[in-house]
Amino acid sequence: MPQPLLNRDDPAYDDMLYFSELLPKSDGLVINTFDDLEPIALKTIREGTCIPNGPTPSVYYIGPLIADTGEDESNIAGNKARHGCLSWLDTQPSQSVVFLCFGSKGTFSPAQMKEIANGLERSGKRFLWVVKNPPSTDKSKPIAVTADVDLNVLMPKGFLERTKDRGMVVKSWAPQVAVLNHPSVGGFVTHCGWNSMLEAVVAGVPMVAWPLYAEQHLNKAALVEVMKMAIGVEQRDEDMFVSGAEVEGRVRELMECEEGRELRERSRKMREMALAAWKDGGSSTTALAKLADVWNQD
Repeated sequence: MPQPLLNRDDPAYDDMLYFSELLPKSDGLVINTFDDLEPIALKTIREGTCIPNGPTPSVYYIGPLIADTGEDESNIAGNKARHGCLSWLDTQPSQSVVFLCFGSKGTFSPAQMKEIANGLERSGKRFLWVVKNPPSTDKSKPIAVTADVDLNVLMPKGFLERTKDRGMVVKSWAPQVAVLNHPSVGGFVTHCGWNSMLEAVVAGVPMVAWPLYAEQHLNKAALVEVMKMAIGVEQRDEDMFVSGAEVEGRVRELMECEEGRELRERSRKMREMALAAWKDGGSSTTALAKLADVWNQD
């Protein structure tokens, strides 16, 4: 297991310490994954390698658990209308669109957003891109991820007009699960958050891995090196910046090269394994039944 280096003044340090102290004392762990997705890691946990000085609690791998493919947030808000990006996807060829979305907290500087736009334009590929406001330079203010986004300010001059026939930029939010399961989507540029990874796995969509924070760099390594379901982006060491040329190259690689076709085939097979985990006798169904038996005994 990784041993992350954390600043002791960072709240994440206290969270990691708290979790690590309680882990060996727990009666069991429920993990949102499934046996075929990461067998090496799960075997390591089962064999007690993660807790060398004590017993390993019972572990239940019950997943993938993801949101329904419906547009849940729109429905919760009382808006029953279908999101416009899904209607746009209806008009695109099968597996032709690259979807870019970086999670609820994933924001970029204006300079980085312009590089992404330049890379997408030069790639020549169809795209659906969810854009949020850049982080405030005033650290005392929260990130305004839901505030209105002025695309004319954030995008390069003329970008929206030049790409209007093959691209769509969405402000702040899109129904990610529904988008990933749309037949027009052929690739996903993601921040490698665990929920987003699982949603792509269940949809059978290959990824470009672009981690931003927390454990996402570990998730990228697993996706690229172990699961072989993603292509990783090269990030500048000092500030994690990604050039437009890198965006263009990775998008092209995913959508038109042999490696992309191989990733797509592996993603398709992993989707079948994910669905099989929840069938009668599947690994997650069996684990859930065992957990229910434990709770019933209590």
